[in-house]
Formats: sequence, C-alpha cells, structure tokens
Amino acid sequence: MLLILSENWTLADGRDLPTLVRWARQAEDAGFDAVMLSEHVVLGPDAGALGVMSNPRAYAAPGNQDPATPWPASLLLHSAIAAATSTIRLVASAVLAPLRHPLLLARELGTLDLLSEGRLVVQPSVSWSRDEYAALGVPFRQRGRILDEQLRILELLWRETPASFHGDFFDFTDVYLEPKAFRPDGPRMWFGGQHVHGPVLERLVRYGHGFHPFGTPSAEDLAMLRAGLREAGRDPDGIEMVGGTRATFPDDDTCADLGAAMAPIAEQIEQGFTTFCLKPSQFIDDPAEMPAFLREVMRRAEDFSR
Repeated sequence: MLLILSENWTLADGRDLPTLVRWARQAEDAGFDAVMLSEHVVLGPDAGALGVMSNPRAYAAPGNQDPATPWPASLLLHSAIAAATSTIRLVASAVLAPLRHPLLLARELGTLDLLSEGRLVVQPSVSWSRDEYAALGVPFRQRGRILDEQLRILELLWRETPASFHGDFFDFTDVYLEPKAFRPDGPRMWFGGQHVHGPVLERLVRYGHGFHPFGTPSAEDLAMLRAGLREAGRDPDGIEMVGGTRATFPDDDTCADLGAAMAPIAEQIEQGFTTFCLKPSQFIDDPAEMPAFLREVMRRAEDFSR
C-alpha cells in the first residue's frame, strides 16, 4: 500500500508540513510500503480552466483545481520524511523534469536517494500546465523532447565521471557529479500517463522500473506494455505495476466509503498490479483518526493476499 501525502488539504493546512512528515512515519509503523508526493512549481489560471472539483477530496487533475492549491517542494519534503523514517519508500511522483536543468535534477535526486539509502522512486513527468511552463520560460511544446534528453543525461551521470553531453537542449563537457545516487544506475523510476502511447512506452522500456497510469488502463494498454517489454528483451513481470483505490463520493461534502474504494484492488491483482495508492482525505475528515485509519487500511489489504 502506498499513502498519497499530496492534496490532503481537507485534513491538514497547506503550511503544516510537519504533519505530513508525521503521517509518513505513522504509515511506516502501520506497514505501508511507500508514501507519495507530487509537485507543481507554480500554477496559473489554466489550473482551474475546466472548473474546480466539486468535492475537495477528489484527485487534482489537469484543469480542475484552484490555482492557489498548495504544492510544497516534493523533494525537499521527502528529505524530511527520509530523516524521520527508515524503511518506507519515497515516491516522488510527477517530478516536472523539463522545468529543471538536468545537472541540478541529478544533484537533487542523487542526494535524496543517497540520504534515504536507496528508498527513492522517481516518476519524471512533462505535466500539462502551459501557464506553469510560460512562467518558468520553458517551451511547452518541446517538453517531451526535453525530458527524453534529460533521461539520457541522468543515465550518463549515474554511470560516468567526468561526463560530457552535447544535445539539442543541454551541452556540457567534463563535469563531475559526486556523490552519486545510492545505486550505480540511480534511483528507481516509474512512468505513466493516461495511455501507453509511444513516448511513455519508450521511456518505460528503456528506463522504467514501474508503470503508474493515470486512471484505469485499458486491456489494450496493458497488452501493449507487455509486448513492448518483451520486444526489448525485458521480463514484463519485472515491472512494478501501480494501481489504486477508486473512491466514489455520495455528494460534494461527504467522504467516500473505504471498503467500496478498495474493492477494485482484487481485480487489479488479477491484472498483475502489486502496489496500490490511497489518499486519506478521501475517507476521513479528522486528522486524529489517521493512525487507526492506516491500520484499518492494512487490515483490509491483508485480506486480499489470503
């Protein structure tokens, strides 16, 4: 089970980051395998262009959130969680790689991975907000090509010292990046999206250790993923498959039912999924209930393995 720490602002104030660190420690104590944080650098008007979500406990998605939604720096917050925990994995989901220089990104990821002794999982993403890219002066339409070049650079930097690279977006010669990440090949990487289209599949096949789709992937998507991995000589069963709960809210002011939301996990297990994301604010409104809630989640999760 993976606990999502982002977007829980019906449970914790957006400035109360120590509470998120405490929840991570409580999740570890309850038996959770991982915690997840997503990120934005800034948001603009396009964040809510499709209308703000009616129930604030729902997932943030492209165009459905208030531009003032809190998004603390995920890698910095993960460093605090790393210091407060010892076994739980730190999933940096939706790291907006094209908004960073790859040398800085390698420095940040490598340091966090080393600090946590290999517990870091990174999901590089190009994201969706044109306003965010414009504010940071990065060409939105080039974001996929930028990410692909960055992934080549990260692979190079984990392996070589000194390292040189001459590409379309980045150029450097004989740079030294020490210390490197915990593992010789860098942190574990997940990739995902709404569909297993060309670029997502290519990144998964070359760099990926896990598949974390946005929403429910189709049978065609899953078949395409397995075929692509086999074609590249990789074992499809070696990819971590990341699913999740499916919360349904009875109205705009009420939490979802935990049992109903966890029920789809059984079908996902049959499809090969092994890791399941859960956002606590979808199910409880009182932060004092968190420790008991986490234990209840794990009790229910254990039923699926019997």
